[in-house]
This record gives sequence, C-alpha cells and structure tokens, in this order.
Amino acid sequence: MNIPGLLALALAPGVAIALYIYLKDKHEREPLGLLLLSFIYGALSTLATTIISIPVNILVITQPDSVVDQFYNAFFKVALIEEFSKFIFVRFILYFNRNFNEPFDGIVYAVMVSMGFATVENVLYVFHYGLPTGVLRMFTAVPAHATFGVLMGYFIGKAKFSPANGLFLSFFALLTATVFHGSYDYFWFISGSSHWAGIGLGAIASLFAGFVLSRKAIRLHQQASPFIAQDPKTEEAPEATNDTGDLKDL
Repeated sequence: MNIPGLLALALAPGVAIALYIYLKDKHEREPLGLLLLSFIYGALSTLATTIISIPVNILVITQPDSVVDQFYNAFFKVALIEEFSKFIFVRFILYFNRNFNEPFDGIVYAVMVSMGFATVENVLYVFHYGLPTGVLRMFTAVPAHATFGVLMGYFIGKAKFSPANGLFLSFFALLTATVFHGSYDYFWFISGSSHWAGIGLGAIASLFAGFVLSRKAIRLHQQASPFIAQDPKTEEAPEATNDTGDLKDL
C-alpha cells in the first residue's frame, strides 16, 4: 500500500471514534476547536510518555520471558506511564476550561486526548509494520485506547462535579484506565512466550469488558446531563442534577 493509503488507514480509526463520541454528546456539544486542541494534546502526550519512559527503561530492565517481569512491564512501564501522560492534559488543563460544564464532558475530553495519543502511536506502527498491523490495530489497540479514555473520563466527569470527592475520583480515574490498559497489554505481552494456548484471548476479554463498561459509562453521564431540561428533543426532561451516581454504578 502507498504512503497516502497507509496514512489514511492509520488515521481512520482514531478520527472515527472521536466523531462517534462527539455525536454521543447529545445535549450540549463542545466547541470543535477545543476538541481539535484536545486531540493535539493527546498527540503531545506521546512526548510526555517518551520523556518519562527513557529513564525508567534505563533504570529498570525486564525480561521478555518472565511473566512477572511482563506484569510490571505492562502495568507500570507502559500502562501507568501512558495513562498518566494523557491524564496530565485532561485533569490539569481541560478540567478547568469553562466549556467543561457537565459530567459527560469528562468522557469527551478524555477520549479526544486518548485518540490523539492512539493516532500518533498508530501512525508509527502502521508505517513500520505495514497493512496487516494497521488492520489489526483498527479493531484492537485503537478501540482499547478509546475504552481507557471513556473510563478515565467518566470518573473525571464525576470528580469535576463532586468537589468533596474530587481528589479521590481523579485518582480513581487514572487507576481505572491503568488497570484496564495494563490488563489488555499484559495478555498480549505474555502470549508469545506463554505455554498456555490462547492466553492472548485474555486481551480480547479485557477489551470486551472495557467496551461494555464504557457503553454504560456513556449512558450514565448522558442521563446525568444538566442540559437535558433545555434540550427540545427531550420529551420528558428529568430534573437536572449533578449527581452522577456512585462508584458501584459501573
């Protein structure tokens, strides 16, 4: 495949998911310029990941044939660093934007940042490994990053409008995204060296669980929007509230 074709393949899944989340923001959509900026923040978060990863990789050496080392590699050297790099832009920049005015916006901004990150990563992978990798990642890695973004954004949205628990919920946002990201990566990392047939299916199971929870998170924050009462398409508007439910809702 030629360069324009590979580039289109690499960009398509991230852009499609970003558009999907934008359309799910039914009651009060975010400015397109701010969404593009959030996507760019996600691209910049790859630089933060690189800066943090370089000294970590020098100081901590893991063995590819050790399931214990690969656990550390998946959850700490990859998942935590990547999700923290995205979290910085969502929690410490976009969180304070005046357009972040309903719980669902946490999901919108977190996914836009995640798709910026995933798209840069996808371009690098596709141009290095070619068409088969691009097709595989279209249905695995990029959607996985989207679910990590939704889950992070769900709790950041709760944090924004639950001042008493804001710090805890922000931490839980990062923790949740890291756990699902680490679980997904871990099964892929050990699938090549494991003697257990089909261990890679654990990554697909993790992705499916993240997908199910993400759909529920989107629905809960849609229902919690304070703009429902102002939406002319809503037949029976429930009383507007900032209550997004308890942790057990997911």
